[in-house]
Amino acid sequence: MNRWPIRALIAIILLSAVVAGLMAYAYFIEPNRLVVREAELPIVGLDPAHDGLKIVMISDIHGGSNNVTFEKLRQVTALANEQDADLIVLLGDYISETSGLRPAQDESLRMAVSDIADGLTGLHAKLGVFAVLGNHDGWFGDQRIAPELERAGIRVLQNEVAVVERKGRPLRILGFKDHLQLSRTWLETSADAKKLLEPTGDGDIIVLEHSPDIFPVITGEMSISPKLKLVLAGHTHGGQIWLPLVGRPIVPSTFGQKYAYGHIRENDVDMFVTSGVGTSILPFRFMVPPEIAVVTLRSR
Repeated sequence: MNRWPIRALIAIILLSAVVAGLMAYAYFIEPNRLVVREAELPIVGLDPAHDGLKIVMISDIHGGSNNVTFEKLRQVTALANEQDADLIVLLGDYISETSGLRPAQDESLRMAVSDIADGLTGLHAKLGVFAVLGNHDGWFGDQRIAPELERAGIRVLQNEVAVVERKGRPLRILGFKDHLQLSRTWLETSADAKKLLEPTGDGDIIVLEHSPDIFPVITGEMSISPKLKLVLAGHTHGGQIWLPLVGRPIVPSTFGQKYAYGHIRENDVDMFVTSGVGTSILPFRFMVPPEIAVVTLRSR
C-alpha cells in the first residue's frame, strides 16, 4: 500500500491548520495588543538644552478599524499620558472608511470624527500636544477633522511652525500637510515652503509629517536649514505584517521597505517612523503590534 498520499494529506492538513492559526492570531490577537516602544536617538549637533527630550508618537489610529474602539482610544490616551513626555505628537490618519470611495462621507466612516476626537481628549505633555493630518484625512476633508482635534485640545499644524521652549532654549516644530497633498513643485518653488524649510532665527527644528516619503526631498534635494534635526512620521504601519526572510511584503511607500519602520539617518538628519495603532486595507497585524512610540533625544 502506498503511504505517500496519506502522508501528503496529513502534511496538507497540518499546514492548513498552522496557516489558519497564524491568520487567527493576526486578526484576533495582535491587533488587540498595544505596546510601548522606547528608543533613544543620538542626534548630532542637538542643542544640549534638548538632551533628554522625550516625545510620544501616536499615528494611524484609523478609528473603527480592527479593534480600534472608543475604549481603545481611551487606553491610548491614558498610556501616552503615563509616559510623562515633553511632547506628544499625532501623525495623521485618524479615520477609517467602510469602502474605498473618495471623498468619504460621514456615513462611510467606521467611527465618527467627533468620537475619535473625544477618545483622544485629555492628552497632555509638558510642552504641548501637536498633530498633522494624513492622506485618509485629506480624502475625507482636512477642514472637517482639524477642528475636532483642536476641540480635543490638540494643536493641528498644516504647513505651520510652532515654537516651544525647553531649559530656556527654543525648539521649532514644523508640521507639514501630508505628502500626497504637497506637490514637489510647491516644495521647490513656493516662498511659503522656503520660509518653512529655511526658517530664520534660533532653535533646532523637528518636522512632523504623515509619510516618510518626504524625507529625501527635504533632506537631500532641497536646501534646508542645518537646524533640522529630526523627522517624525507614520503612514507605513510598519507594513502591518513582518515575515522571516521576506520582511515587510507590503509597505505603502515609494521606497519599499527602506523607510518602513524605526530609526533612519540620511544626509545628516535623523528620522523615526512608527508603525501606528490601527489597520488599513487588511485587518491584520503580524509581528508588528499596535504601538505608542516613545523616543528620547540625546545630544552628541
